Amino acid sequence: MTRCQTSPGRMDADMFLNRFDGQSKLLVRSLLCGASGAQRAVGVFHRQHRANPEMSLSNFIEILCQDQVTCPRTEAQPLTVKPLVCQFPALFKQNLLSFIYLVHSFLPRTAVLHLLKCLSQDPHPSPWVTALVRQMERTLGSHNEEPLYSPRCSHRLTELSQRLLGVGEAGGWAKCFGGHTVESETQSAFGLSELGTQRKRKVSFVSLDSDGEETGQQSKRIKMDVCGSECLNAEEQSAKEETSGGLGNDGAAETRAEELRPAPGGSCDALPEQIKVSALQIKELLESQTEWDQSSVEVFKVLNDCDPGQVEVFCSMLSLPDLPEQTLPKLCSSILAPSLDFSYSTAATLIKSLLLQKVLSLSEPASRCLVSAVMSLCSRYPRPMCHAVIEPVLEEKNIGNPQAELLNRLIENCLDSHYRLLVLQMTFKITWSEAVLSIIHSLLDSKPDLSEEMFTQFTEQLVSQSPQFTKSVKFAKMMLTVLTKYSSHVTAAHKHSLHGCLMSNETFLKKSLQAALKRITHT
Repeated sequence: MTRCQTSPGRMDADMFLNRFDGQSKLLVRSLLCGASGAQRAVGVFHRQHRANPEMSLSNFIEILCQDQVTCPRTEAQPLTVKPLVCQFPALFKQNLLSFIYLVHSFLPRTAVLHLLKCLSQDPHPSPWVTALVRQMERTLGSHNEEPLYSPRCSHRLTELSQRLLGVGEAGGWAKCFGGHTVESETQSAFGLSELGTQRKRKVSFVSLDSDGEETGQQSKRIKMDVCGSECLNAEEQSAKEETSGGLGNDGAAETRAEELRPAPGGSCDALPEQIKVSALQIKELLESQTEWDQSSVEVFKVLNDCDPGQVEVFCSMLSLPDLPEQTLPKLCSSILAPSLDFSYSTAATLIKSLLLQKVLSLSEPASRCLVSAVMSLCSRYPRPMCHAVIEPVLEEKNIGNPQAELLNRLIENCLDSHYRLLVLQMTFKITWSEAVLSIIHSLLDSKPDLSEEMFTQFTEQLVSQSPQFTKSVKFAKMMLTVLTKYSSHVTAAHKHSLHGCLMSNETFLKKSLQAALKRITHT
């Protein structure tokens, strides 16, 4: 047990940094870096792992789990003992859990469960931290059946659903919130012109970890935005847009669907003046034939001041989907400069606008300029690339060999093991084609660390999709890779399923497949 540390309501996390070694300090600092902390920590971890493949996070987790004596703020309060991780801010804990989720395949299961147990000792946990702990426990197979939402959230949702039962009656949404506020006659007299101004303001619903006292003010803002003389359909549509925007700020900040959502009615008028000026400067650079200097890099820093919707409008102004491929190298060299470090949402929107249509429209092998751009951006921003380009390409039904070749190069040269696992999981949601088979084969050849659960999911996909590939040599070769490189994963149940799958195979590799399956004797 360590010496007593004073812990005011909002503690300075830096006071504990001397408890960690050099590598762990970098992880702690990354996890303290706001909403992007988890992604920064993943980048730090993989750079450290490449430099030292034998490194372990066990010591990092052990220190976080050590007991820490906390001095009371007043003499009347007793001394308390809590794990060190409970002394950190809620945002650090959220980032830590997101980071652990992304790299848990590198960690001992017992160490992660111990950390989760320590986090559960927090007397005043954030609802988001509680939800993430329960989700992580489910991922690790500890069978936590408690709901992810808090009792207060459940109560609010129940209340709201009961009020919405009468949404079809006269008054619509206004009646749902009519009991919460009383608007003055002066305010009502402003009429439709004032309502139009009010509608422009962004409404955010009460977040799960907000205080109960905020409910009245939030409801008032909702009422001011949804009450008016517009028809019921307009009210409902407005409420849907506002709901998706409000909930996305906290709970779904890391999800691709929310972060890549286009700005409603997005146009250059929605951008602040300084952002429009920067966009025009970049447009001139893209159209010029001169070499770019350091000032060309600095102008891209404006993207760090944009929200995801503004980034999308920004990219539209620059017509990035139509940018000639020979311009890509100098553009990428600027946006990949060390002085720039975009958030996930900014990088994903930029990559999607710049590359997705170019990749989808390939009818022959990608040009050297396109390959260079895709690989450089993927190396710097692997997760945005997975969600903004790789996933939409996989979901496209008519992709061919040019797309498969490009994705295979990314898998072999730019994606670390857990991103390969992410791409493999994406293939579970789609119908396979010959091009997709070559991508899956490339993923398996890279020997990612498949968990037992994921291997079971993969074998289920093999069995369900095999009837359309009875004469496919690509499918047979992929099956052979599974039976040779992943033989230790095959259980008796898997073996039975795969045997039935092989019986329908009609390629020249059938006997080799059956022999490989027969050699797997352990269960």
